[in-house]
Amino acid sequence: MAGRVLIVDDEKTLAEGCCRVLAEQGYDVSVALTGREALEKIARETFDVVLLDLRLGDFDGITILEKIRAEKPGTDVVIITGYPSIETAAKALRFGARDYLEKPFDPERVVGAIENIMKRRAEEVLEPPTIQEVRLRVEGFDSKGSAAVAQALSEEVGTKKATASRYQLVVLGIFAGAYIAFGAALATLAGHDLTQHVGLGLTQLVAGAAFSVGLMLVVIAGAELFTGNNLMLISALDGRIRWSALVEKWAIVYVANFLGAMLLVGIMYGSGLWKVGAEFGVAKKALAIAKAKVELPFMAALLRGIACNWLVCLAVWMAMAARQVSCKILAIFFPIMAFVALGYEHSVANMYFIPLGIILKGTAAAAAFGAPLDALTWGGFVVKNLVPVTIGNIIGGAGFVGALYWSVYLRKPKQ
Repeated sequence: MAGRVLIVDDEKTLAEGCCRVLAEQGYDVSVALTGREALEKIARETFDVVLLDLRLGDFDGITILEKIRAEKPGTDVVIITGYPSIETAAKALRFGARDYLEKPFDPERVVGAIENIMKRRAEEVLEPPTIQEVRLRVEGFDSKGSAAVAQALSEEVGTKKATASRYQLVVLGIFAGAYIAFGAALATLAGHDLTQHVGLGLTQLVAGAAFSVGLMLVVIAGAELFTGNNLMLISALDGRIRWSALVEKWAIVYVANFLGAMLLVGIMYGSGLWKVGAEFGVAKKALAIAKAKVELPFMAALLRGIACNWLVCLAVWMAMAARQVSCKILAIFFPIMAFVALGYEHSVANMYFIPLGIILKGTAAAAAFGAPLDALTWGGFVVKNLVPVTIGNIIGGAGFVGALYWSVYLRKPKQ
């Protein structure tokens, strides 16, 4: 058995959720929904770790913490609270808490905190986090920065994705393709008639800001995006997953992303929303975007793909460092706005942009567009755009971000 854990929280759903996750990891877990119940269990039984909410209906968490430290000094306490502040963190640590987590949190964070304590107990090194470390957590960012993100990608994120079922990857991959398409559709609408009013530069910034909604949905709501999953390379370089598993998962998610994007293409076309704007304004903008993409030279598309996923993977990287949703949003917003405004190429976004243009080629909007659309074909989509952009995305995301950060933070030095 990994150890005995007592969860003390008056939020029954949260307590039961943590109990279930910890039990799956092999811990012997008990739950107390009130302070009185917690004190009774602590008096009768011995626990390795107590996960303790600061605000309970009948007791203050600090009071229970003091009793634990006085009566069961061998028990370690992790404080959890929905009202994080430096003051409460400092107080909890001063009274002997070993760690401090703010709500809402992923169950994996609880498991990680408890595993860290159990490891330190085995090594007889039990040092609570410093106030500076807690300050950075409360304010929203991980205290270890890029090194911690690289380690998390290697040990947790990459391995979890590599062992996920095909069903999970397909469903979440479809979601991601649709979410990116939502952002692409919004960017098309937002920018379709803006140039005549504010010029090209501001139009591109607005379109980029609108498009960032797509990655926010992927990261915060949870989905599997091929370009973001390029960071799984870190786990492969670290020897934690097989290269064949990496390629297989990439392929499944890539196809699923295409299905999700095509779902939004069908919704956009079937809903008639492409007709919005003066003289098919939105449709003409969609056609212009698709036409420009399939007419790019191979090397231009490749290089734009590299730059694009360099920024996308940096957005994912920074979002992983952020603890709070608001911080994740800010971490995502600026890099994504930048790649769209600069005109870079994203393979999954193009799975929406170009097929929509191909379908609109057979409508009245094409006649209103007034320019030849001969290059806008399914073959042109795949050969002229999707192939070079996908290669570029892999180089930019897996190579420039994943491989190089791995070499800086995780590569073991030669003897």
